[in-house]
Amino acid sequence: MMSKVNTKSFYTRLTQWEHWPTLVYYLPLAPFFLLRSIKAKHPFFYLATNPSILFSGNGTESKYKTLLLIPKKYRPKGALVLKTDDYQTAIKKFENEQLEFPIIAKPDIGFRGYLVKKINSAEALKNYLDNVTEDIIIQEFISHKNELGIFYHRIPGDDNGKISSITIKKFIEVVGDGISTLSELIKKDDRAFLYLDVFENIHKEKINKVYPKGEKIILSEIGNHSKGTQFLNGNHLINNDLENFINQLCKQIDGWYYGRLDIKYKNIENLIQGKDFKILEVNGIISEPTHIYDASYENASFTNAVKTINSHWDIMGEIAIKNHLENGIDYPKILPYIKNMIWLRSYTKKLKKLNKKVF
Repeated sequence: MMSKVNTKSFYTRLTQWEHWPTLVYYLPLAPFFLLRSIKAKHPFFYLATNPSILFSGNGTESKYKTLLLIPKKYRPKGALVLKTDDYQTAIKKFENEQLEFPIIAKPDIGFRGYLVKKINSAEALKNYLDNVTEDIIIQEFISHKNELGIFYHRIPGDDNGKISSITIKKFIEVVGDGISTLSELIKKDDRAFLYLDVFENIHKEKINKVYPKGEKIILSEIGNHSKGTQFLNGNHLINNDLENFINQLCKQIDGWYYGRLDIKYKNIENLIQGKDFKILEVNGIISEPTHIYDASYENASFTNAVKTINSHWDIMGEIAIKNHLENGIDYPKILPYIKNMIWLRSYTKKLKKLNKKVF
C-alpha cells in the first residue's frame, strides 16, 4: 500500500504532462523521423550533425573530451579519472588541476543527472570512487547561483547561428519553520515532494534536522530535471547582444553545430560581456530545448512541446544533410552504430542501478 506522499506523487506525475516519461514525447514523432531517414537515404543520417563529437553526441560520447572542444577560459577546471586509476592517482589529478573542495563528480559518459554529485571532502570523493566504477569527471564547483540551458544551432556555411531556446534552471529550496524536520519540509512543498527519494539521498545526514524559522535550504545544486530542478521558459532573454556573444563563442567549437550549452553565470549582463560564467557541459543531438517543460508558461502544452522537439529535429536534419553533401562528412556505418546502441542500453541499466544506491 502506497503512502500518502507516494500516492500524491503518482497522481501528480500522471496528470501533469511536465513529468511524463520521455518516451511519451518521442513516440508521436516516430513517423516523422522515419520519413526524414527515407528522404536522406540513410537510417542514421542525423549522426553527421556534429562531426567533432562521437556519433554527434548521442549519449555515448565522452563529456570530458567534448568539453575540451571549447576554449579553456570558458570551462571549469577538471580532470578525467579513469576506472583503472587508484585513489592516489585520482588525488594527484585533483592536485594537478589545483582543484579544491567542494567539487562535482559525474560519469564521463552520462545523462539525466545520474550519479552527478557535489563532493565536499576527500573522504566523500573516495567513497564516490569506490562505488562508481566507471570513468568519471572531477570538476570545479562553480558557485554562481544562476544556470541556463542555451540551445544553439548553426547551418554549416552560415556566418551565424540562432538561439532557439533558453531554459532558466530554478533550484528547489525549502524554508525552515523551527518545528518541521527537513524531511517534513520536503513532503509539504508543492514540488519537492516529487523528488523525496532524491533529496533524502543527498541530505541523508541531516534529513531529520529541524532548521530555524526563515532559514533557506537549497535541496539540490545540480541543474537537472531528474534532480528536482525546475525548468522555466527563458526565451524572453534572447536578444541580439546575447545571440552575438553566443555566436562568437560557438564558432570557436570546431565541428559542433547543434545542441545545448549548460552555463552557470553571475548575471545576464556579465554573461553577454563574456564575464563571470563557465560552460558546464556541451551537449549534442540528444539535447532538448528544455524550456518546453515549463507548464506554467503562456501557450505551454504537451502538444506544443512535441511540436518544438520536431521543429528542432528538422533543423538537425538540415545540418546533417548539408554536412554530408557539402562538407564530405560520412554517414556512419550501420553495424558499428547498432553495436554502440546495444552497449549504451546495458551501460544505462548499470548507471540507473548505481544511481539508486545510497552512498
